[in-house]
Amino acid sequence: MAKHINNPNEDKIEKVGEAVSNTEEFFKKNGKKLSYTGVALILVAAVVVLLFLYYYNPLKDEAIAQTFPAEQYFEAQDYEKALNGDGNSLGFAQIIDEYGAKAGKAVYFYAGACELQLGNAEAAISYLNKYKGKEPVIKARALACTGDAYSILGNYETALGYYLRAAAVESNIIAPSYLLKAGIICEELGRNDEALKYYREIKDRYPQSMEGTEIDKYISRLEVEVKE
Repeated sequence: MAKHINNPNEDKIEKVGEAVSNTEEFFKKNGKKLSYTGVALILVAAVVVLLFLYYYNPLKDEAIAQTFPAEQYFEAQDYEKALNGDGNSLGFAQIIDEYGAKAGKAVYFYAGACELQLGNAEAAISYLNKYKGKEPVIKARALACTGDAYSILGNYETALGYYLRAAAVESNIIAPSYLLKAGIICEELGRNDEALKYYREIKDRYPQSMEGTEIDKYISRLEVEVKE
C-alpha cells in the first residue's frame, strides 16, 4: 500500500476553499442588506460631492471675494475699517464671523494684526492664536505680532519666546527684525549676555539687512556694559 505523503499546500488550499464557501454563503444570506448599504454609501458620496460643488465651493469663493476691500484697507493702514468694515464692505472680524476660515487662514492673521494696531492686545492674541497657516512670511509675522501683544501686556518672557519662534521660521526674510526685538526684550529682562548673542547673530547671518547695517552700535554698547 502506497504511503500517503502530506502536501504542505493542501491545508492552505482547503482553508481557501472554506473561506470562499463561507463568503458565498454570507452573500446569499445578506445580499439584499449589502445592496442597500452600497446604495446608501453611493447616495452619501453623491450628497457630499453636491455639497462641495453647489454649497461649499461657491461659499468659499464668496468669502474670498469679501476679503479684497478689507485687505485694501489693511494695506492703507486703515485698521479700523479693515477690521470692522466700512458699512458697505465687510471687515476681517465680520468675515470670520460669517465664513470662518473659508476665506483663507490668513484672515485670522489680518484680524489679529488690526487689533494689535488698534491697541487691543488680548483680542489680537485671540485671533493670532487661531492662525494655522504655513506660509513662512505670514506665519513668522503672526508669531511676532503675538510677541508684540504680550510685550504690550508686560509679559516679556512670553513675548521673547514668540520672537525667537518667529525668527526660526524657515525661509523667513524678516528674521533679523525679530532677533532685534528678542535682544531688546532680553535687555528689558536684564539678560544682556543673551541680548548680545542675538545681536551678534544678526551681524553674522544678516549683515546686509537693515538691522545688520546698524547692529554694531547695539553690540558696542552692550559689550561695554557686559565688561563693566
